[in-house]
Amino acid sequence: MVQCEMCGTETSSPKTIKVEGAKLDVCSNCTEFGTEVKQTGSSSSSTKYSTGSSASSSNSSSGGSTSSGSSSSSGGSRRQDMFDDMDELATDYDDRVRNAREEKGLSQSELANELNEKASLIRKIERGDTLPSDRVQSKLESFLGIELSAEGGSAEDSEWSGGSATGSYTLGDVVKRKD
Repeated sequence: MVQCEMCGTETSSPKTIKVEGAKLDVCSNCTEFGTEVKQTGSSSSSTKYSTGSSASSSNSSSGGSTSSGSSSSSGGSRRQDMFDDMDELATDYDDRVRNAREEKGLSQSELANELNEKASLIRKIERGDTLPSDRVQSKLESFLGIELSAEGGSAEDSEWSGGSATGSYTLGDVVKRKD
């Protein structure tokens, strides 16, 4: 028997779901809280930053797949997790923008004028203080000729492997409460 990672009940057939980007093994009662993940040798790669969905989300489903009903065991189309379609921004996006701007010999204010954006936004992006919106990201990528999306995960972003004897954890094992 395996313990549900959401509610803690014992279950003999856990299902893997994705809730806000995290994969959890849950009982059949908790599957409605996320999107069911198909177990076909997935190699997940995550990065530190994510932005909203953009044009490269080719596996997005139609608007009809979002259902707010409670038919969890119907086997039909399930609502989709909003994090499934998000493009991941490279962790060094700030360095990429700064280096490309300097290679073109532009100042931050000149780049801002070319992109029709504020110079303060370019400064914040280059410092890593703010993430570029999808619109600004595409402007930067096309004008500077760079790619700001992540190619793969780094060592610090790899999945956490626990050290328990059974190898299974619940949220209660990891989270500290502030009671």
